Amino acid sequence: MEAALRYAYHGSPIGPLLLIGEPDGHGGITLIGLEMEGAAHARSVQPGWVEDPAPFAETARRLDAYFAGERPVFDLPLALRGTPFQVRVWEALRTIPYGTTVSYADLARQIGRPGAARAVGAAVGRNPIAVIVPCHRVVGADGSLTGFAGGLARKRVLLATEGIAAG
Repeated sequence: MEAALRYAYHGSPIGPLLLIGEPDGHGGITLIGLEMEGAAHARSVQPGWVEDPAPFAETARRLDAYFAGERPVFDLPLALRGTPFQVRVWEALRTIPYGTTVSYADLARQIGRPGAARAVGAAVGRNPIAVIVPCHRVVGADGSLTGFAGGLARKRVLLATEGIAAG
C-alpha cells in the first residue's frame, strides 16, 4: 500500500501556501506540490492526506529566507510529475537565475523547441511547485508581465522580492 501524501500550510507574503509531499521512507519528504490558494490548477487537500508540518520544516525555512530577500538554494528533494514536455520545461525553469527573467520564447529556445512558446507557456502555467520552480521569472517577449497561475499581483510580489521591477 502506498504511503499517504503529507501536507502542511505555510504563511507567506503571497498568502497561504499548501506544501504537498510524499514520504521518502527515511522520515523526510519529497516535495510534489507547492500551491497558492486560489491559483489556477491548484490542488487542494484530498481525503486520506495527512497533515504533518514536521517534514516540511526545511522547505518552510528556505521559503521564509526567500521572502526575507535572501537567496536560499532550493536544492530540496522534488518530484516533478507531468508529461515529458512539461517536465523538460519545469527543469528549464530551475535554471533561471535568481533576480533575472526570461521570455517564453527564450525558454522554448532553451529546450530546443524554438517554435513552441505557446506550449511552453501552457506548461509553465501547470508548474506544480510554484516559487521553488520559478515560473514567476518568465515574462512576455517585451518584458511585460503575462499570465501567472497565482495571479499577476503575486507575480509582482515574487519579482519584487528578487529586486525585479515589474509592470
